[in-house]
Amino acid sequence: MANFEDLDLVGVAQGIATKKFSSHEITAWSLNRLETIGRNYNAVFRIDHDQALARSKQLDEQQAKGQKLAPLHGVPLAHKDLLEVAGLEMHVGSKILRGNIPTNNAWVINTLEAAGQVNLGALHMAEFAMSPTGFNAHYGHGLNPWNPAYACGGSSSGSGIAVAARLIFGSLGSDTGGSIRHPAAMCGVTGIKPTAGRVSFEGVFPLSHTLDCVGPLAQTARDCARLLTHISQPNANDPWCTLRANEDYETTLDGNIKGLRIGVPQAYYRENLDAEVAAALHTSLEVLKARGALLIDVQVPDMAKIHEMTAIVLTVEAATVHHRWMSARRDDYGSQVLARTAAGFTHSGITYREALDARQALIQSYLDTCFANCDVVHIPTLMVQTPSIASTTTGTLDEVLQSISGFTYANRAINYLGFPSMSVPAGQSSSKMPLAFQLVGRHFEEAKLLKVANAFQRDTSWHRLQPTLSKTSP
Repeated sequence: MANFEDLDLVGVAQGIATKKFSSHEITAWSLNRLETIGRNYNAVFRIDHDQALARSKQLDEQQAKGQKLAPLHGVPLAHKDLLEVAGLEMHVGSKILRGNIPTNNAWVINTLEAAGQVNLGALHMAEFAMSPTGFNAHYGHGLNPWNPAYACGGSSSGSGIAVAARLIFGSLGSDTGGSIRHPAAMCGVTGIKPTAGRVSFEGVFPLSHTLDCVGPLAQTARDCARLLTHISQPNANDPWCTLRANEDYETTLDGNIKGLRIGVPQAYYRENLDAEVAAALHTSLEVLKARGALLIDVQVPDMAKIHEMTAIVLTVEAATVHHRWMSARRDDYGSQVLARTAAGFTHSGITYREALDARQALIQSYLDTCFANCDVVHIPTLMVQTPSIASTTTGTLDEVLQSISGFTYANRAINYLGFPSMSVPAGQSSSKMPLAFQLVGRHFEEAKLLKVANAFQRDTSWHRLQPTLSKTSP
């Protein structure tokens, strides 16, 4: 069986289209890696062997008949275990939903099917999408392929692991306060959280319905662009989904960012920043500057107020989702999930409504400061280096919650404000763990983020680095 580790998603699609290899061949290869490496690193919940092989064979037969190929024709993907797939179990990383069998596909699954994907299964995630590190009290911690003693990031933990380990060539995750961007940063892959409402959430299990977003994780900005192009098709049946037409996000990836203004805030996002993270951020800006981008110092609004409103919205909406189970099946929740949801039961309806009503003014405040004189904003994805699993699980519950609270420092407000943002690999620490930076854009300006990230990746190779993997238990 051939090795395909050096290919990215676009490369796989091109290889299949030019008949260098078949979808069936690379699907069998990916299935084998999921079954061995994937299980060893706790990246998978469900592997759909028979369905995936049958799908790849069907696509190969269509190609042999000369049918027009879709942009993702035959490409092996797998997705976070909160996306409904008809007839197959989706338990959202929980005990409570074990045995839950959806009757329909999520909207984004249907769009990827139409684009030609081969869906290999469901990937590990934090329980009910409520851990920034990838912790799951019921099914164990996802293990970082760069070093299994380290956190992989969450809550889309399996997505980060599987893409970084080259088990698959792209994955959809969800992001409520950093759950795409955390695993992307910690595992050294590219991940984008779209504008709120840009991608339909129909058929996706919610955490906080006004903050949740679905988006891709993949090796490159171009890979993410191809996936986002297809999943951002408007869904008239989803009241939270914009009816704005989807874009072909690949068309502007030409490497030209001359004159593009990159905002660099010094306050808040550069305070209490790890020294190696800071060095990676500085180097990434130098690369972009050499490409012709203009670096602009920008101000930051009152982030304390934004974070206060974000916390109210997230916890109240999470409590709304879980209240019926928290009474009847409280013992089936992990302690971290219970503790992080508890605050939602203490806020009044008035407080929640005030947090929603404050949003537009706070969005405008961010636009008037961070975006006053720039096109995109450059900030950290994580203020600290990737932590060890031990450091995020040792101690009392309060100590653990305090330990992990800082991981969403640069991310969670972006969801409340609804802006698109993405994490881009940007180096390695002295402990040989990935480092990253984050780009933030105005609403519906995902194309600019992808353009900047693609330009950076033309001059760097951090996104191409591969971890040394074990096929036996780490």
